[in-house]
Amino acid sequence: MRIISQNLTNYSFEIPNDTILRINLAWCDSIKQLSSILEKHVEHSIFLDLPIKRVKPPHNKYTLDDIIPVMVSNPQIKYFAISNIDSSSDLKEYIEKVPSSIILVPKIESPTSIKNISDIVKIMPNNEKILMLDHDDLFSKILANKEPIENFKKYIQTLTDFCKTNEIKLLRTIGVMFSDEEKRVSDYIQ
Repeated sequence: MRIISQNLTNYSFEIPNDTILRINLAWCDSIKQLSSILEKHVEHSIFLDLPIKRVKPPHNKYTLDDIIPVMVSNPQIKYFAISNIDSSSDLKEYIEKVPSSIILVPKIESPTSIKNISDIVKIMPNNEKILMLDHDDLFSKILANKEPIENFKKYIQTLTDFCKTNEIKLLRTIGVMFSDEEKRVSDYIQ
């Protein structure tokens, strides 16, 4: 499974047909902008990434209820990631509202979520189970909790072992792209 930012399509990179495009909803100012992006990418599977309880900017300006009609009308949306899933109860609203054809992908970003991983996975409705690990936020929360830094590797190993044992895909960041072509400033702080 290979997922890349849809922003990469704005540059002269050849994108393989089987690549899944990720749209980080934190960077979409409106449903209209999201719809416009989706119109450009009907040939690729789409991975929507919704920031919930996000502390760092930018922030999306719409609700799950605003996004549902977009999901229904865009069958290329195959995955829906939700930030800061710390327990199974954090997923309930999404299980109830997101179309069943879309695979829910809890984002694991804290020691609490790793401690509750079995319960989180048990209520995931799709046969294909996928989790997404946010290394940076996990590390930040370990520091905020005043836990030993060594716990970072332990938590990642625990999560990795759990996923391997239970045949769950674990999505992890592999590098990033930097460019001097980005000119937006206002998207960071409104």
